[in-house]
Amino acid sequence: MSNKLIRIDEVLSRTGYSKSWTYKLIDKGEFPKPVKIGPRSIAFIESEINEWIEQRINKSRCPIEDNI
Repeated sequence: MSNKLIRIDEVLSRTGYSKSWTYKLIDKGEFPKPVKIGPRSIAFIESEINEWIEQRINKSRCPIEDNI
């Protein structure tokens, strides 16, 4: 598992989400939480983002009754 940190711009690029939607998902507990790396800086753990994306892909390919 990689503990490489990636910044929000990279996360947005990988997910296709806007910054505001990403933060809404974080607030709802539906997206990996960022790591504070400085007084005004955050980053995300790359492996957690990759896992989250993989889960979304797998869920979208399940039969409809499994997604409920």
